[in-house]
Amino acid sequence: MTRHLLIVAHAPSPNTRRLREAAERGARHPDLEAVEVTVKPPLEAGPDDLRACDGVLLGTTENLGYMSGALKDFFDRSYYAVLEEKQGLPCALYIRAGHDGTGTRRAVASIVSGLRWRWVQEPLVLRGEWQDAFEAQAEELGLYLAAGLDGGIL
Repeated sequence: MTRHLLIVAHAPSPNTRRLREAAERGARHPDLEAVEVTVKPPLEAGPDDLRACDGVLLGTTENLGYMSGALKDFFDRSYYAVLEEKQGLPCALYIRAGHDGTGTRRAVASIVSGLRWRWVQEPLVLRGEWQDAFEAQAEELGLYLAAGLDGGIL
């Protein structure tokens, strides 16, 4: 049975695009045979994409101590539309944080809690100045989530 992973990631800069691409690369690992991956920016994703997926990976920048406006817009358009039918959806999050990411993490966690989605691991907060290691961490997160779906454990 093919499982569907949705990656919804705000990527307004070259470095955040590298993160999104790394997460996708991990999710599309060649050893994973039963996972289809869809990648969309938050302003293009919506309730139908969530209904069609078996897991979601969220990516956002930290904007003034909050999630990106684009990710907030995605949640605003999707929240009530999928509230009842997608409870328990496995999810993960990465945050590209110039500061500490605390407010962003709290805001997304509050929405995820309301949706009753299920965290598959603690949110990945990529803090401070850009580090090339961030890409490997995002790739590992994408791989972890997709492998869980592929193996039927999520």
